[in-house]
This record gives sequence, C-alpha cells and structure tokens, in this order.
Amino acid sequence: MNIKSKVKGIEFKTLLFILIFNISIIILIWVFESLFFNSLYRNYQIKKLNNVIETYKDSKDDIYILSEKLAYENEICISVIDNNNISFNFNTLQQGCLLGKNNSNVNKKINNFINNNVSSDYYKINNPITNTKGILYAFKSNNKNIFIYSNLENSSTFIKIFKSQVIYFILLIIICSIFISYFIASKVTKPIREITKKAKLLGEGKYNIKYPKNGILEIDELSKTLEDVQVELNKNDEVKRDLIANVSHDLKTPLTMIKAYAEMIKDISYKDEKKMNEHLDIIIDESDRLTNLVNDVLELSKVQNDSYMYNYEEYDLVKEIKKIIKKYEVMEYLEKYNFEVNMPKKAIVKADKEKINQVIYNLLNNAINYTGDDKLVKINVIKEENSYLVEIVDTGKGIKSKEIPYIWDKYYKNDKNHQRNVVSTGLGLSIVKEILNKHNFEYGVKSKINHGSTFYFRINL
Repeated sequence: MNIKSKVKGIEFKTLLFILIFNISIIILIWVFESLFFNSLYRNYQIKKLNNVIETYKDSKDDIYILSEKLAYENEICISVIDNNNISFNFNTLQQGCLLGKNNSNVNKKINNFINNNVSSDYYKINNPITNTKGILYAFKSNNKNIFIYSNLENSSTFIKIFKSQVIYFILLIIICSIFISYFIASKVTKPIREITKKAKLLGEGKYNIKYPKNGILEIDELSKTLEDVQVELNKNDEVKRDLIANVSHDLKTPLTMIKAYAEMIKDISYKDEKKMNEHLDIIIDESDRLTNLVNDVLELSKVQNDSYMYNYEEYDLVKEIKKIIKKYEVMEYLEKYNFEVNMPKKAIVKADKEKINQVIYNLLNNAINYTGDDKLVKINVIKEENSYLVEIVDTGKGIKSKEIPYIWDKYYKNDKNHQRNVVSTGLGLSIVKEILNKHNFEYGVKSKINHGSTFYFRINL
C-alpha cells in the first residue's frame, strides 16, 4: 500500500481525527485557564468571603469557636484582636496567608483600622510571598476586631507547576493521544481490512468464506451482510447453471425434433402427403415451443423493467377468465382435461387486465403441467370483504414445504421430469411473482403432498 493510499485509509483518518480532537480540548483548557480561570476564582473567593461575613452577623456562637470553624472550612485565615490588643489567629499557617506574619503593609492596615472609628473596611493586598493579589476584610463585632484574609488568585503548587510546565503537559498528552488513537484505529480498521480482503475473494467467485467479527456492532453487521450476500450470490450462480441446463434442454429437444422431421420430409415423407402434413404439424408444434420459451424470457425481462407502465383499468374478471378457459377447450376435447369453474356472475376489479390475464394463463399452465391423473384443474373466484380471491387448484403430487420458498425463482422446477404437454421453461411463476408484486397484490401457494396444490392471489378492491 503506497503513502497516498494510507493517507486516505480509515486508520490514518481515525488517528488524525482523534488527535485533532484531543489537541483541540487541550487548547480550549489552556485558553480557559489563561482568560477566565483567575476571574472566576476571584469571584468565587469574594462570594465565599461575603458568606463568611454574613455568618458572623447571624451567628450567636462564641466568636473564637466560630472563627476557627470558618477559617478551616473556607480555607481562609482569620485574626481576632480584642481591646487589650491580644491577637488570636486561625489557619494563619496556610500557604499565602499574611495574617500573624511580620508583614509591615498588612500590620499597618490592621493598626489603622483599630485606631480609626469605622465599623468595617477592606483592603486590596499584593502578596509578596505568592506573587498574587489578596483581600483583607476588617470589621468590628462584640468589641473585637476581626480580620479575614483571602487570596484572590489560586496560589496552589499544582497550579503554579501546571502553568510553568504547560507545554510539557501538552506534549505528554499529545503523545498519549497518538498511542491511544492508534490503538483505537487499529482495533476498528483491522477487521475492516480483513473483511475487504475476503470480499475480494467473493468477487472472484469464492463463496465459502467466513468474515471476522470483533464485537463492534457495525462491523459485525457488515460481516453478516456480506455472508448473506455470499449466500445470495451462490444461489444466483446455481440459478445461472440451472438456466443453462434448462434452456439448453428446452431448446435442444424442439430443435432436434425440427431437424429430424425436416430431414424425414426431405428424404421420405415428401412422397406421402398425409405423412408429410403430420411431420409439418410436429415441426410447427416444436416451433411453438421455442416461441414460448423466447416469449417467456422476453416477458420476464419486460415485467422486471421499472420503466414498464402498467395500465390500470376497471374490468370484469369473470368475463376475462371465461375467455381464457374457452381457449383450453381443445385440451378438454383431445386430452380429456376437466376444468371446474366456481365464480360469481360478475367481479369488477381494477388492475392491468393484460398482465393479470397473463398471471392466470401461467397459473393454469402450471396446474395443467402438474395436476394428477384425473387431469382436474379448478378455477375459483371468491368474493371477500375487500378483495377477490383467485385460486388455481391442481390434484398433483404437491410441493414439499422446504421447496415452496423457491418455486417463484427463475428456472426453478420442483419436478424436472414432468410428463405434460405444456412446455415448462421455469419462468412462468417468476413472471407471476413480478406482475403481482408490481400490483402490490398478495399471492402464495398452499400444498399438501399427494393432495395437490392451490396457487392463489388477491385482487384488492
């Protein structure tokens, strides 16, 4: 695989996208810390300081106990100085606290507040220890001077280290992201590469392939889909082989007969007009067989073509079926077929008359081809609530239940050695299926071994 192909590959793109995402998050964190963190922290500290002051005003607890509690709970330092100038310090050992320290600036502000007759005041302080800003709030309560100090900037060691070493943190995170991204990309792309490799074998006509599954839903579904496609392609190959065998057989027999009888006419029967006419009739019949085969192939192609426009019209179904049955009278006379009809006087439906007639022709031919020794074929039209049910019934040997799903496939014959006079190309039921699907009509077959089959379809009203 060349470099250009790798750049276009899912592994590289997954790696790139995850890496860009991680770097974007790092940049957003850095921008937030630079622009907003100090301001948010300052507002948070001031709000916390106001809550502490309100607590002093509302509480009736001992001021020293309360000061100790508030100092440690809120991470601030507090000094309480009484009238005797005795100082009580709470949490003044925390990092950055300037109370109780020898800080002239803070001590000066404390002395000024004690000596001035004011109830409260606050001072902004530059903390030389942490190089940050702080606030000193002073107020009087119960003849005591209370001083609260809080940093307005985060002075924790971790934050300082992070700020000074941020570039190294970013590089470390990028490196980790690369390894994590590569692992994730490999986890996803490895089965896809294997599936692609095996799919190429599928294109070469190898159908006994197992596709990998790795627990990722979409990849497992892709493997399952390819296995289903594999089954269908294998089935289509079998259909193609059957096509060649069936069409070759159906073409070979009439062609052989045509040639044989043509030679007989040429060499022998031309002298006997009666024999010659018999032989010519056979040639005509076999030519009709070839015509039927070609017509079925062309008709299937025609009905499968989405560009074909169906002509829906209202007509009397009973009248059309009677016309069709009349054309089979010759079979009743010559071959003793018995067509039993059960229909209402009239059945007005809306469909493509020509195509529905073709459905009935094909189902009748199928029934004639496979009916029992009694040569009985039944045609039923039954009025239902929202449809007309059309049934074509034969008394043949029936269809095995495992074969029923396949009888609608092209070139499928459940009995290739049938002994009837109607040529079976294996396309009749497939044409029926295509026409009824285009009409959106329900259809199917009910069959019982040695008790015949009932092919049916419903014409919606």
